[in-house]
Amino acid sequence: MCTIRGVFIIVVIIVLLPVFPACGTTKREYISIVGSSTAYPFITAVAEKFGKSTPFKTPKVESTGTGRGFSIFCMSNKIETPDMVSASRRITAGEFQQCVDNGVAELVEIKIGYDGIVLAHSKNVPPMSLTNKQIYLALAGKIPNPAAPEQFIDNPYTSWNEIDDSLPKIKIGVMGPPPSSGTRDAFVSLLMEKGCEQIPTIAALKQAKRSQFDTLCQSIRSDGAYIETGENDNIIVQKLEMNPTDLGILGYNFLDQNRDKLQGSLLDGVAADYKSIAARQYEAARPLYLYVKKSHIPFIPGINEFLYDLTSEETWGEEGYLREKGLIPASQQERQEYRKDALQLKDFTL
Repeated sequence: MCTIRGVFIIVVIIVLLPVFPACGTTKREYISIVGSSTAYPFITAVAEKFGKSTPFKTPKVESTGTGRGFSIFCMSNKIETPDMVSASRRITAGEFQQCVDNGVAELVEIKIGYDGIVLAHSKNVPPMSLTNKQIYLALAGKIPNPAAPEQFIDNPYTSWNEIDDSLPKIKIGVMGPPPSSGTRDAFVSLLMEKGCEQIPTIAALKQAKRSQFDTLCQSIRSDGAYIETGENDNIIVQKLEMNPTDLGILGYNFLDQNRDKLQGSLLDGVAADYKSIAARQYEAARPLYLYVKKSHIPFIPGINEFLYDLTSEETWGEEGYLREKGLIPASQQERQEYRKDALQLKDFTL
């Protein structure tokens, strides 16, 4: 009997070891969240309200950028790693596989709402109206040679009017985030790639030479016209005040909170505002996400309660306080579906 009990205990320990991330560690008393600089103001607002209105400690929220956030989040299932990661795009198959390979196999996905990518600039200069194609030609690493469109050359354009004489005669200078940023990923997929596809010689490569097509459409020039300015959109806001002729790639909420200083460029004739993003009329609208480690829920106090507060109408609804921060609420149907997923801890699948 003792032998059977001993075998049973050993089997239970072996089976449960991967499940307990807290083994050999000190229990943490607060929720840890990393991720998107765009989602940071929204998650921080929820965290601060949660800390004041519940018996739980205020969650620790860090702005790491989406890509780096996923790397940290997926690093391990141990209690020292974050419980949640916010993102300005959906997790990729490669990132999810990294999570799974490192034992972080069970996630909950929540769509927080929507934001837009804007090209902002100082209110002290005339407003700009740009197309996807013009944006691509201004920032691509290589473009078709105007004299021989089948050939691709390093981007020669130095001022906007060289691309289109309807644009101002000012030097091309666009501040934006580094490659690890979800905002940059969204900028490339929502604007650069769409502009790229409007050029016939590049569009023809999409089926025939997909690798070359992706390189041409996704590579940003490195000769100084595109200025990497870090993950923090607030830094871009500050620099745009000092460099009024430059443009800055920002999340819509940062433009909305700084309308006394900045204005957004029109995109294909459409302004970035609440109505155009909510109606998906503005092409560069994008969803924001939060991912949760299910394995941490039994060990970190307050995770279920935090998800309950985040997904309440008071928080993310049409009249919720996150709308005042610049978040574009998801549709009522989406909010209901994601709240149900959050409260039932539905397993995420790609």
